[in-house]
Amino acid sequence: MPIWFDPLGLALGVALDRLLADPQSPAHPVAVFGRGAARLEQALYADDRRRGVLHVAVCVGGTATLGVLAVRATSRSRVLRTTLTALTTWAVLGGTTLAREGAYMSDALESGDLERARARLPHLCGRDPRGLEAPELARATVESLAENTSDAVVAPLFWGAVAGVPGMLAYRAINTLDAMIGHHSPRYERFGWAAARLDDVANYVPARLTGVLTVLTAPDPGGARAMLRRDGHRHPSPNAGRCEAAFAGALGVTLGGKNVYGGRVEERPTMGDGPSPQVRDIPRAVRLTRAVSLAAACVAGAAMIGASLAGAWTRRR
Repeated sequence: MPIWFDPLGLALGVALDRLLADPQSPAHPVAVFGRGAARLEQALYADDRRRGVLHVAVCVGGTATLGVLAVRATSRSRVLRTTLTALTTWAVLGGTTLAREGAYMSDALESGDLERARARLPHLCGRDPRGLEAPELARATVESLAENTSDAVVAPLFWGAVAGVPGMLAYRAINTLDAMIGHHSPRYERFGWAAARLDDVANYVPARLTGVLTVLTAPDPGGARAMLRRDGHRHPSPNAGRCEAAFAGALGVTLGGKNVYGGRVEERPTMGDGPSPQVRDIPRAVRLTRAVSLAAACVAGAAMIGASLAGAWTRRR
């Protein structure tokens, strides 16, 4: 019987992400998956939800199946199993890169280089950076750090704790597809529907866990708890609001407002009671992201240890 959970491999993968981050390489597994998904889209695309469902099923199902086969192939070797878990964890995590992007935005804005900050914002989110001034860029950065702490760190670790390597791979496939096709546009309104809805489902528990971990690691736990309870449901996304409201309370700022996405304007409800984020708040948000990420790794590791011990006890019976 294959062993699905390897806490040592998880810890090594987290350490690899901290040391190596997410290299921008066409050989990175997520980049390879993205190219394959794009080719399949070319073959399957139609302005139809059923085609989108098929596209998601093949991409996510195929990725999860590869994970299951890899676990079975390495089940007899502790070294191979640990190596597989470590490399998978490193490949699916993006916490260090996320923190570095936040630090880059902070540096650009602190130096007054708005053009450099505007050029970099698409690395964090999809809103149109043209014409955004420092306060709007600061808000976009803090909101992106909050939401992506869940997407890039908490969610893949959660699914790793639930389903091991296949769970991490399946989640990263779902999240990548959502980024590629799960958005409102004439091309993807129907074809991308399944990717967006599946991403909502996959992130439902992790987003709320991110909110709880934010409260536990916040510089102002009481503020984070209050805003999570009061405002977490106000965001149009069923998940992002939990993360953003907790960050808003933790940092004592107000998030939300007018956002522009490729000419499409969204007026989002505000969350929090403080002033709008300023450039000085970005390093604070980066530190909070790192604290939540560390807490998530500890929780996932503890869950894996518990699952491994339970499995060993069951096998001995």
